[in-house]
Amino acid sequence: MTTWLVTGGAGYIGSHVTRALLAAGEGVVVLDDLSTGAKDRIPDGVPAEIARVHDRSAVAKVIAEHGVGGVIHVAAKKQVGESVDRPTWYFEENLEGLRTLLDAAVEAGVGKFVFSSSAAVYGEVDVELVTEQTPCTPASPYGETKLVGEWVIKDVARAQRLAGKEFAFANLRYFNVAGAGAPELGDPVALNLIPMVFTKLEAGQNPLIFGDDYASPDGTCIRDYIHVADLAEAHVAAALRLNRDAEASLTLNLGTGIGASVKEVIDTILEHTGIDLPPVIVPRRPGDPVKLVASAELAGQEIGWSASRDLRDMIVSAWAGWRFRHDR
Repeated sequence: MTTWLVTGGAGYIGSHVTRALLAAGEGVVVLDDLSTGAKDRIPDGVPAEIARVHDRSAVAKVIAEHGVGGVIHVAAKKQVGESVDRPTWYFEENLEGLRTLLDAAVEAGVGKFVFSSSAAVYGEVDVELVTEQTPCTPASPYGETKLVGEWVIKDVARAQRLAGKEFAFANLRYFNVAGAGAPELGDPVALNLIPMVFTKLEAGQNPLIFGDDYASPDGTCIRDYIHVADLAEAHVAAALRLNRDAEASLTLNLGTGIGASVKEVIDTILEHTGIDLPPVIVPRRPGDPVKLVASAELAGQEIGWSASRDLRDMIVSAWAGWRFRHDR
């Protein structure tokens, strides 16, 4: 068993990762500044340090006190539009935080590192399926911070190995995360399509579709949606691979390989909720690629993982989570 430090472990994705690690018999300690997370997401009995990853002394303290053997770094700022407006802040938050965390981990001899990257590293691509070999041309400062973060981790691994020390890593490129593993763990922030639609419906307003003139079957953008519980299980699979392979150097897409259009998603939401507020078409947003769907074959080969939940599972569980938070 390894004790894993999960940064951002009180947040939407991090709390699912924490529970999945516990279910797999691994040890967990959480570090979170609660800027978007909540204490009630941390399971009873899991130690937690309320601090920023930028706080070197807090990171070093939690690593030492809890015998941390590996890090799963989920904490980050992740709003694409916000990163365009505040690029230097995003580089400070995402990259300086990563640097501090890596320095503390290396100093303590921690040689396993799982990094929450993003499909945003690819930018606007024109391919049927995005593989890990698809050129990375991020279209936002957020995507740039994730790509540079991958580079930094690879360079740290190289330096550690040249010094005769172990350092295994897995960079996990998420596609569109949705759903909830339990109602109390639903996405609390309406930044992604499904909770954005829920917000409109809750207010009695029609959901919006940004453009219906794309080169897709129904004219709306196509994305690869992955259930957050599947995503959490992928983190566990990656962590277990690092436990047994000190030379692992992985960069993996996490998606389903199946695209769903914005219209399909909204239609499924309306069908499930029974709310009759058809979407309204508004002009395109700049920078939205027509299609972004993952090839997740490499994840299957390297960590034995594949997604098992479909779009309806995501919407049903996400709606249960939304009702849990808004009916209390």
